[in-house]
Amino acid sequence: MIVKAYDLQKFEKKNKKIFLFYGENEGYKNYLIKEVFIDNFKGEIKRFEENEVLNNFEEFISSLINKSFFEQSKLIIISRASEKIMKLIDDLIDRGINDVIIVINAGILDKKSKLRSIFEKNKNLICTPFYKEDSRALFQQANIFFKNNKISVSQELINLIVERSSGDRMNLNNELNKISLFLLDKKKVNIDDVIKLTNLAENYSISELADNCLSKNIKKINKIFDENIFSIDDCILIIRTLLAKTKRLLEIKKINEKNKNIEETILNYKPPIFWKDKEIVRNQISKWNLNDTEKLIYKINEIELSIKKNYYNSLNIVSDFIINTAK
Repeated sequence: MIVKAYDLQKFEKKNKKIFLFYGENEGYKNYLIKEVFIDNFKGEIKRFEENEVLNNFEEFISSLINKSFFEQSKLIIISRASEKIMKLIDDLIDRGINDVIIVINAGILDKKSKLRSIFEKNKNLICTPFYKEDSRALFQQANIFFKNNKISVSQELINLIVERSSGDRMNLNNELNKISLFLLDKKKVNIDDVIKLTNLAENYSISELADNCLSKNIKKINKIFDENIFSIDDCILIIRTLLAKTKRLLEIKKINEKNKNIEETILNYKPPIFWKDKEIVRNQISKWNLNDTEKLIYKINEIELSIKKNYYNSLNIVSDFIINTAK
């Protein structure tokens, strides 16, 4: 059953236990997950990535089946879901498990998606699409923020902030929060201030994501994914950046195999390694051997082919690959 996003808050959810949120507007999805489910929920809330559920499938199902009479009700939120989560949905329907609320957060699903189709056709499953928001709605949200905070701003300035939010209210909220902090000791904000504040300098770059993947820093990678909203079009750039850095790592490893001196290898490598990257490269050298580095290059090439064949699922493919490589 399809339920529009703006109808979710007034929708009668009593007998509905499994929800699919899909689309590119992560900000609106996260906002409604909090407003509709989390804020009014009195039981236990658990969050999982799709790969965590599927890699421990029997254990996950068992935890749902073997529920104690005295145990609190559960709200389970599954992120970065793809068509693979169909395995779970089929199992839940077959077993008739309906005493747990499950919210599945997926990326873009096309009309041929089996996951989307089963949710749209089954009256007991709720499916909600989240598209980029109309700029008028975001303009109104920004306008309310400035009015509530008694800040006088021009329409041009609000338009600039909305434009930089890329049709996502989470981006917009982030930018408004920056402005709110900026105004703690100031009374005015102008366009130059907004340009400086909203340049996304706090976001992690794709280069840093690739570096932390090769450093096997899973904690930092999770933080990067949490604090950035990568688009489908970013996927090829992420993979090619990772490929370039892995090829560099392979060259460095080969040189280091000969001279057996990491500091000398890094110092003499051409093109020169920038000083702030030297510690990262040292870490990467220690984490990878020659054989595994060569294998990773082949895997990266395979992943690039996979995301070209599965465009709408490319974000999930890339994020899973980055996380699994780091693990």
